[in-house]
Amino acid sequence: MTTKIRVGVVDQQPLFREGVIVNLEAQPDIEVVSQGASIRDAMQMAQESEPDVIMLDMSLLDSGLDALEAITQQHARAKILLFTLMGDEEKVCSALKRGAQGCLLKGANGRELVQAVRVLHQSESYVSPSLAATLLMRSGPSRVSPAKPVQRFSDLTRREEEILSILGKGRSNKEIGNKLDLSEKTIKHHVTNILQKLQVRNRVEAALVASERTPQRLTLS
Repeated sequence: MTTKIRVGVVDQQPLFREGVIVNLEAQPDIEVVSQGASIRDAMQMAQESEPDVIMLDMSLLDSGLDALEAITQQHARAKILLFTLMGDEEKVCSALKRGAQGCLLKGANGRELVQAVRVLHQSESYVSPSLAATLLMRSGPSRVSPAKPVQRFSDLTRREEEILSILGKGRSNKEIGNKLDLSEKTIKHHVTNILQKLQVRNRVEAALVASERTPQRLTLS
């Protein structure tokens, strides 16, 4: 029997939260193990329910990102997927650098919702394509690591450059593998090398750093 992806849902709007839960529980490989409406609920479920993915309303972090960092540091197993509205790009960038693994627009459909959960469960990052495009357009020297991006790219192989350009479009390892006719395992190995060479923590930061050098190569669809 395949182990299901354990998910916790935290959003202060009951109707929205219930809609998310209905969509997730309709999937045979996903189980909603807890729900809540506050940061305190999120921290409690991380400790007691031990979900693989916690879906968290971004507006609950208005008072600061310390709670987000506390969850990711104390409960490393839980991957944080944020719900947000377009227009919170600055906070999204900060949250991704403080430990969140993904961000989903509240206007996303059920299919994207499920895809994002599955992607995070595979220890990958996910950002809604339209939001990722905005992040790339807004990215600048103050939004990425201070090391010079150009120096980092010198170690990338041609294949890694190719994968990075597709990764910047918000594609998962499986989608990149299908496009390049490579196995998902091979892509995962290349992505790990890319993150190490660029000295970044996740796929989104890699795309942001890459956009510093050649933004036209990382245009999102």
